[in-house]
Amino acid sequence: MPMRRIEVFGAGCPCCDEAVQTVLGLACSDCSVTILDMSTPDAQRKAKAYGIARIPAVVVNGRIADCCSSGPVGVATLKQLGVGAAA
Repeated sequence: MPMRRIEVFGAGCPCCDEAVQTVLGLACSDCSVTILDMSTPDAQRKAKAYGIARIPAVVVNGRIADCCSSGPVGVATLKQLGVGAAA
């Protein structure tokens, strides 16, 4: 069964920590969650490649969650992308 790849981009601030906890709380056994610290060059390169302009940001299977472009990480949006559901 394919894993759902979830990447959370953050900087360790309270908003970013909340986003991480939201994703971890929703993730299921079919979700592979990676937390990326924007203070590292690798995370910065990935964020640039995805076109991430603000953090926290969540990417599910290579697609930036819509909520991440204009507001906080939203549970409803993450569920629409399949977070928490079997792949």
